[in-house]
Amino acid sequence: MELCNFRCRWGASSRPDFTCKSTEETEAWFIDSFEAWRKAKRLENFVLLGHSFGGYVAARYALKHPEHVQHLILVGSAGFTSETDEVHERITRLRSTWKGAILNHLWESNFTPQRVIRGIGRWGPDLVKRYTSARFGTYSVGTVLNEDESQLFSDYIYHTLAGKASGELCLKYIFAFGAFARSPLLASAADWKVPTSFIYGVDDWMDYRGAVNACKNIPVPTEILRVPQGGHFVFLDNASGFHSAVLYSCRRFLNIEKSEALLDGLQKVSSKVA
Repeated sequence: MELCNFRCRWGASSRPDFTCKSTEETEAWFIDSFEAWRKAKRLENFVLLGHSFGGYVAARYALKHPEHVQHLILVGSAGFTSETDEVHERITRLRSTWKGAILNHLWESNFTPQRVIRGIGRWGPDLVKRYTSARFGTYSVGTVLNEDESQLFSDYIYHTLAGKASGELCLKYIFAFGAFARSPLLASAADWKVPTSFIYGVDDWMDYRGAVNACKNIPVPTEILRVPQGGHFVFLDNASGFHSAVLYSCRRFLNIEKSEALLDGLQKVSSKVA
């Protein structure tokens, strides 16, 4: 079994120039790049895992190239909600205010958090450290990073944010302000061909109910797992719970005795066998 984690154009990957001008072009920019990588690595069948925006792109890849994906694992995936969802009524109201109008303008202008970090120069590392110390320390919903871990993580986050703008510039073409997908994956649910596991932290701000709605129309096996003491970065907040969820999702390809034991402590929201 090959397990691929989709993080193309982000993190420590290459940063090619971004020249796309539409949602369709942007999706192809990611999907075609990943397909070229797959061919270079001579991978024919694999389990594909994507987190957040990477989940959106992984799902789009699986829709276009289902013959290569044995199983899809979407962790806190973006793209399953749209502007019509009632759960986002608060954000919609914000957009109707003058403050929301300004924020929406900044979004449509591709004014990203990464741009802020680049723009403030030597103050960037300290700002990032303040965020990571709060999110994964004072206000952590799960595991609290120790001082050494926090410093290493802050350094990594800073350097990925301060790097050349590339993948981040795609966001306004994929999402409207408020993380509403311009082309929601829910609309493609009936075309799903790859068995899929959805994993969410219980405290993830990405609403798992979007996946619940999608699973009603997906014609292949699906399951939704929620990990306690985990937010959007569930793999950091509760690493052991996240690993159990991933192993359980891959149980068909691994020789694991009593795989149901991996569910101890997890919440299995739904499961559908086609």
